[in-house]
Amino acid sequence: MIQHIPLERVLFLDIETVPGTGSWEELPETEQKLWDKKTRFQRKDEATAEEFYPERAGIMAEFGKIICITIGMLEKNDTLKIKSFANDDEKKLLIEFGEIFNSPRLRDVILCAHNGKEFDFPWIARRFLINGMQPPIPFQMFGKKPWEIPHIDTMELWKFGDYKSFISLELLAHVFGIPTPKDDIDGSMVSSIYYIEKDLQRIVDYCEKDVLTLANVFRRMRQEDLLKRNINLD
Repeated sequence: MIQHIPLERVLFLDIETVPGTGSWEELPETEQKLWDKKTRFQRKDEATAEEFYPERAGIMAEFGKIICITIGMLEKNDTLKIKSFANDDEKKLLIEFGEIFNSPRLRDVILCAHNGKEFDFPWIARRFLINGMQPPIPFQMFGKKPWEIPHIDTMELWKFGDYKSFISLELLAHVFGIPTPKDDIDGSMVSSIYYIEKDLQRIVDYCEKDVLTLANVFRRMRQEDLLKRNINLD
């Protein structure tokens, strides 16, 4: 039962991703061809590879990049301490993020994200490899049996075995009476805010709200009170 999970071991996590380049023209010709092949059967008949790139490249680890990772961990006073890693240089971001797993506290950490098993966790692992680094140990799953991987996915918890079901974090927060994290932007706006408005801090603020919301959704699933928030996790 999730009530038995020690909350002090849970690392709540969310990432924000964008296409690897700000425009189709900046994408090397070889990658343009590979993108065309990769998405050929996903595109509607009238959509070209070029038109599809800004819409979908940000959700594919082979063609996108991470611009923000936000984490949160619970303190004894029911405060969620939050820290964000954000950088235009993805490798620097990942190096800094990876260093936190040298902490004794995170040796046996339990990762938690909404749709994390399908998106956040594999995305992080793949981008580490693409940048020439091994993923941190909690993201390495080769050779492990399913019950040896303690990752928590709030979307999976909500499904209760119904694998046809998809629910957004925003809707899940609403049904639990948690203030919405989408009071400024939503995921569809991240790429334009990053490449056009060049406002990374606005994206960081959005990501931090999502992590607080994620933690509160998990608390509600455990029939517990909402958390307070404190920035700057040491």
